[in-house]
Amino acid sequence: MNYKLLLSLICSLIGWRAAWSQTIADRLGAAVQKLEADSTMRHAVLSLCVVEASTGAVVYHRNEQVGLAPASCQKLFTSAAALDLLGPDYRYNTRLGYRGKIEEGVLKGDLYLIGSGDPTLGSWRYDSTKEEVVLKRFARALRQAGIHQITGNVVVDDSRWGTDVLPRGWIWEDIGNYYGAGAWGLNWHENQYDLRLQPGKAVGDPVRIVGFRNEVQGLQWINELKTGAPGSGDNAYIFLPPYGTLAFVRGTVPLQKEEMVISGSIPMPSRHAALSLQNDLKKEGIETGTATPGDTLHARTIIGESVSPRLDSINYWFLKRSINLYGEALLKTIALEKAGEASTEKGVEVVREFWAQRGIDRSAIHIIDGSGLSPQNRVTTDALVKVLRYARTRPWYPVFYQALPLFNGMHMKSGSVGGARSFAGYQVATDGKEYVFSIIVNNYDGSSAEVIKKLFEVLNILKGS
Repeated sequence: MNYKLLLSLICSLIGWRAAWSQTIADRLGAAVQKLEADSTMRHAVLSLCVVEASTGAVVYHRNEQVGLAPASCQKLFTSAAALDLLGPDYRYNTRLGYRGKIEEGVLKGDLYLIGSGDPTLGSWRYDSTKEEVVLKRFARALRQAGIHQITGNVVVDDSRWGTDVLPRGWIWEDIGNYYGAGAWGLNWHENQYDLRLQPGKAVGDPVRIVGFRNEVQGLQWINELKTGAPGSGDNAYIFLPPYGTLAFVRGTVPLQKEEMVISGSIPMPSRHAALSLQNDLKKEGIETGTATPGDTLHARTIIGESVSPRLDSINYWFLKRSINLYGEALLKTIALEKAGEASTEKGVEVVREFWAQRGIDRSAIHIIDGSGLSPQNRVTTDALVKVLRYARTRPWYPVFYQALPLFNGMHMKSGSVGGARSFAGYQVATDGKEYVFSIIVNNYDGSSAEVIKKLFEVLNILKGS
């Protein structure tokens, strides 16, 4: 008999049985201990909270009451509050009207496009909101009203939410880029344009701006871009304030033969929408005066409208593609509808109070925006888990769940900002148990991809085997 082989087999069986006799809490604890001992975590803070979905019983927690920067996982607070407070069938309504009188097909007065804060107006994500579809809808409304000429101006009213379009705490490096677009009273094409770039022929060469998609008129460009090493990725940033006209583009894009595209945020999208409407009306044979932003302090006659998709559909893209503009628009909408004041600060106040009434300590949600873009936001993993558990009890839970992206085979929201990585979501293990979890790490060292891989090693324990 081969005693060495038998001994080896016995040891393996003992080890296998010992491993399976460990609880999931034991395995999570060992994985967290291993991660915290990693060199990338020497100066970092890790927080993890896992509970059973049905009972709320704590499975494992570590630093779950420590407030950390959640990045885009913060969107869960806004998403669930909006679905409850506004309702999944809530819609925005952008109206077309005029002031003056119509005589023999001539509007002797101004045409008004009146914003409702709709973040989807002109968006390419829905058939009904695409720029060309919306513009044709408005042109058809004019023809039905018998208007073939306009002596006055095309005025776009973006006054619904005032002039404070960016949350406090957003950084200069973000606000000129598409993910840092402000939420205006009238948004257009998700307040985004694309900049087409051609890298140089060698590392260090200048990068040329070769064109635009959805070009924004009136901008002056200072191009300081350089060509980076092959495979170095997109490290280009646009620096442009929300009311500015002088744009700086800095950083590097990788050495390659093909063009590269980066996306920026449109300053004063109402101006861009006015020009787009004026140009489309001209193609339809309807002459107008100038295109300009303005307000509707005077009475006007409404002749058309553009209704947004339902909020549950807006929320789908908000979570699935992590669109910051949608979060800021929802926050202001909550503020206006529930407190009568369309401001980010009032929206934050309403959302924090909403969650306080549902058992989450207000001090566990120190937020200043609706999307998580500000590095000043602080929330706890315990609070995120409570939001996710609350969502499971609501009639809109199926659409909320389907909006969560699929990462690592798990339905969960992710977040990334300045040294912070986060995940929060749901997982059904192989034994049928469902878990609700949230994990955040702040101030890690090393690459984001490396940290994500190590966080997934911890979360994979929830899958079972």
